[in-house]
Amino acid sequence: MPENQNKFGTTPVFFTAISTILGAILFLRFGFSVGTVGLGGTILIVIIGHAVTIPTAMALSEIATNFKVEGGGAYYIISRSFGLVIGATIGIALYLSQAISVAFYIIAFTEAFNPVFDWLFSHYDFVPWADWLLRQSQTIAIPALFLLTSIVLTKGAKLGLQTLYWVVAILTISLIAFFAGKPVEITPATIIPEVPEVSMFTVFAIIFPAFTGIIAGLGLSGDLKDPGKSIPLGTLTATIFGMVIYILIAIKLYYAAPAGILADTHDLAMAKIAIQGEWLIPLGLAAATISSAIGSILVAPRTLQAMAKDNVFPVGGVNKLLASGRGKSDEPFNAYVITVVIALFFILLGKLDAVAEIISMFFMVTYGSLCLISFMQHFAADPSYRPRFKSKWYISLFGAVSCFGLMFFMNSGYAFVSIFVILGIYFSLNFVNSDKKNIAVIFQGVMYQLSRKIHVFLQKAEKEDNKSWRPSAVFLSSNTFKRLDAFNLNRWIAYKYGFGTYIHHIDGYLSKRTNQDARKIKDRIIKMARATKSEVYIDTLINTNFESSISQVVQLPSISGTENNLLIFDHSRDNPEEIETIVENFKLIQAANFDIGILSTSEMQYGLMRQIHVWLTPKDYENANLMILLAYVISAHPDWKDGVIKVFSVFPNDNLGKEKEKMRNLISAGQLPISMNNVEFINRDESQDSKSIIKKYSAEADLIIAGFLSEALKKFGTDVFAGYEGLCNILFVNTEEGKRIK
Repeated sequence: MPENQNKFGTTPVFFTAISTILGAILFLRFGFSVGTVGLGGTILIVIIGHAVTIPTAMALSEIATNFKVEGGGAYYIISRSFGLVIGATIGIALYLSQAISVAFYIIAFTEAFNPVFDWLFSHYDFVPWADWLLRQSQTIAIPALFLLTSIVLTKGAKLGLQTLYWVVAILTISLIAFFAGKPVEITPATIIPEVPEVSMFTVFAIIFPAFTGIIAGLGLSGDLKDPGKSIPLGTLTATIFGMVIYILIAIKLYYAAPAGILADTHDLAMAKIAIQGEWLIPLGLAAATISSAIGSILVAPRTLQAMAKDNVFPVGGVNKLLASGRGKSDEPFNAYVITVVIALFFILLGKLDAVAEIISMFFMVTYGSLCLISFMQHFAADPSYRPRFKSKWYISLFGAVSCFGLMFFMNSGYAFVSIFVILGIYFSLNFVNSDKKNIAVIFQGVMYQLSRKIHVFLQKAEKEDNKSWRPSAVFLSSNTFKRLDAFNLNRWIAYKYGFGTYIHHIDGYLSKRTNQDARKIKDRIIKMARATKSEVYIDTLINTNFESSISQVVQLPSISGTENNLLIFDHSRDNPEEIETIVENFKLIQAANFDIGILSTSEMQYGLMRQIHVWLTPKDYENANLMILLAYVISAHPDWKDGVIKVFSVFPNDNLGKEKEKMRNLISAGQLPISMNNVEFINRDESQDSKSIIKKYSAEADLIIAGFLSEALKKFGTDVFAGYEGLCNILFVNTEEGKRIK
């Protein structure tokens, strides 16, 4: 309880926000908007502006009620949702917008003194240097900057907020006087200036900072008793109230003064309409700009201090210097100094409209990011995200799209520069904070949900009943780190046309230790996949024997949404005993209706990856398309970019003519996706062994694809795969159902 005695409630959040919303732009440029783009255009600007700010206010309120919000306001919300790297990236942009806002409001404050100086110049003559000095906005702006900073710095946030109550009271009186005023009297002697031609989006860029007050109250998050309640209530109330007031003011201005008078930025059009406007409106302007400046001076250093406490800057000494505070309230003195220097620089520029456009761009980046956070949190359905206040995902998405779209409509040059600056800051911070959560982690929850929804959709969708086929291969191997042949074949199949899952078998019983070892092995294989840029899904299986792993693998769901249809094993030709387990479990694999591949590896491996030889026999027509399709799928990988596929068709001499014609018919009908130019027919005498023919013609091949029949496997066992000494890797395939391509 003692910690909350000096904390604030909801009212300061509302007053800080509304005094910024109904601030400098309202008095200085809102009449300009009505005068240049008309009532309809101005109301449209207000609506477009709040199409950004209302979703942002809802997103802020939602994120703020999900966890305890501490000092740093919007930066804290972003960093704890996006991670420190992306949070600091946006936080720097946010801080700069807040620091520049100090200069913006101070410059606007000086325009409240225009009537005073006009009276002085009309009644007194000054020496040239004094006349020049009094006409410079910096004459009042610079002392005002140091005065306001010293007040906030010496007395703290509490005095600044107490000042806000007086400011809001003056602002209220000024607005009442304006609404009670009468239209401007036009006489024949009245000179009405011409209305300049300005695009609506240029006016929007100048007006938009008026609506950015929604974020002002967040900077007080560390000084609030209950941020989870005060931020949503204060922010949303101020946003909606401000929108209504702006629309009413636009209507009043439109019917109370000609467009030329409203568009004149030198004179305060509101002062000509309001009761006692010659002094009440400048007083309201001064009050509004002072309150906004105080709000920015309060918030900006706290944002910088919060980032420094998170050690996001590359130099540790800088973090320590900016993070240190003074007194029991931990006032960010050093951060104040940096903020004043930045504000002083922009005050010396002295151009209100240019500064307004810069602020708009910075705030658009921040608001768009906040809406994007809210949208992704909705879509990710993270169980740890349980805010008390809930927005809608489509509202947040609309806000994000609106922000990033409006950036380019307002000023495409500024938009591109802003994006490049943000990217530069992000990569710099990510380089020096590589151990912290970065943007790659943001999308994990979204991708998990998207993947789940796609899988469920594909499972429920009606499957087309046809013979069209593409490989969805599962590799099961225990020799991943002995030889890479199976892994490479897997990634080739999964590169473009197919899908691949690689399962590493681990001998043993499932225990805490073996499970930890399996995780390490899985991470090691994933690194291999990342290094080779493969599209293969990696996993491990712990079983006491290889047979048990086969039984589990044939029941695995596919990662692609379609059913797995090809199961591939590997064995070394130098270790024939490795093939025995596969042969013994062949019936089990067939029972699951899988096509089967057995990669027989040799010391030659894949050679130069230039030639793929496919061997067909009279009994291999069922396997023919599977073999040829696999050859084409494999050859699509860049590793085989210079590779050539050649098909060898072996038939007895008396059937050779018939088989050639049959092959031509199959090719012309599209059932074999090859050209006759790539087919070589070989006459086989009955006395010749097919293995000797393969050894003769494929001695220089880099991958051989051959078929095998289940009947032969039953009769000859492991001998089916023996007798190929001296050749490259051979992929033996078997299918119980022919394949064709549509």
